[in-house]
Amino acid sequence: MLTLADHILDITENSIRAGAKLIQISIDEDSLNDSLAIEIKDDGHGMDGEVLQKVLDPFYTTKTVRRVGLGLPLLKDAANRSGGTFQMESQENSGTTVKATFGLRHLDRQPLGEIINVIIILIISNSNIDFFYKHRHNDRRFEVDTREIRKEIEDVPINHPEIIKYIRGVIDEGLSQIGSEA
Repeated sequence: MLTLADHILDITENSIRAGAKLIQISIDEDSLNDSLAIEIKDDGHGMDGEVLQKVLDPFYTTKTVRRVGLGLPLLKDAANRSGGTFQMESQENSGTTVKATFGLRHLDRQPLGEIINVIIILIISNSNIDFFYKHRHNDRRFEVDTREIRKEIEDVPINHPEIIKYIRGVIDEGLSQIGSEA
């Protein structure tokens, strides 16, 4: 994984496999405290305590095709390399929250990468799932909530090309307005 957006896509795919209907992606840039936090929260089926203890083992996976589960260990390693932290909470039938923090200006922090493309890919590929994307830079923030967009577009599919073009524009403008450093 070359960028933090790659990690976000990977962890979000775990949420999708877990049956999530709402996935919340939050990015928080705090220049004063030299911190970048990423949180992914879902309402999927969650994990019991035994599975939760095993998921950071790269040789443990619930997948049947590819018998390794590198996503979570790689994210934890990326956070640790930049002086950050990694936390994961989950309860069966209640969803999972993954949070990683990074040194915002740390030399070993991976770049954020193409976050707009990741959000767009998720929406296009999973039109039956709602996504809430929030991005904060110091005291400025913006958010995109597909639940709100669905109310406005009524019967038009969320992955319709014109809707996707609109969402892409909203995210691009939002990142510009908040002055994202990541």
